[in-house]
Amino acid sequence: MKPTLNTEQLVIQSVIGAIRSPAIHAPYRVDHAGIPFTLPGTGGITYNVKVGDSVFGMQGDHLEPGVTVQNKDTTENSALNLLACVGNTARVVSGEARGEAGIVTGKHGGVEHLLVWFSDDTLDKLVIGDKIQVKAVGQGAQITGFEDTVQVMNLDPALYDKLGVTTAAGRLMLPVAATVPAHLLGSGIGSPNARRGDIDIMTADTAELAAHGLGTLRFGDIVLLQDCDTSYGRGYLKGAVTVGVVVHSNCLLAGHGPGVTALFTAKTPVIQGILTPGANIADYLEL
Repeated sequence: MKPTLNTEQLVIQSVIGAIRSPAIHAPYRVDHAGIPFTLPGTGGITYNVKVGDSVFGMQGDHLEPGVTVQNKDTTENSALNLLACVGNTARVVSGEARGEAGIVTGKHGGVEHLLVWFSDDTLDKLVIGDKIQVKAVGQGAQITGFEDTVQVMNLDPALYDKLGVTTAAGRLMLPVAATVPAHLLGSGIGSPNARRGDIDIMTADTAELAAHGLGTLRFGDIVLLQDCDTSYGRGYLKGAVTVGVVVHSNCLLAGHGPGVTALFTAKTPVIQGILTPGANIADYLEL
């Protein structure tokens, strides 16, 4: 049986930002092995890194696929990052690409960026500084029958309908591309709010990464984080489950790696992941 959301109760509200330029504060950074590097990273319009691609292999660090959006006003940017949800419709409202539509694909914490997919034709028309307005909906979502056990966050109800969520024996069943053990969770642990930003999967230990089948992660993969509670912040809790979407690339810094924006969380093992290689928003949204 497919459980329903309280979609008719969800408020739809506009939030806005602009395409942010990449910003570099130092000529190089130092990776977990102590080796300096200078590589592309966050911000801007990234033309050849797409949702659905591998998060490994490109010569970059914390790469954000597609378009990076931010509002220069701190409180307005907080609203943009808090209220916008994965799967929301975004629209260009200035510049040559005005009127073109895109889709929110994730939130990147620390830099407080919203990530948006646009078609290749639209990317070629966009310039840094173009304004992007998002029709934000999703925060406040609840799953009928699981209101007291599962929290839903950062998820457009139309995308929820495509995720293949079902129930069995009182549990919420979710297709996931991979399962991540708690000891591999790094940057983002301890953050006070999971309704914005992300948590990183650490990748310095490549043998451990391979042992858990995480070497094939893609942007947009739906993944299950074991013993991870993101109800009121991000932390370890035995038996807790968080399910989220991979939003940015691998990182070379200690304690970092591909980032995951939370979509579902429960303090008890009421959520069960079903290993499904195609569990990726690029497939669900036909990006």
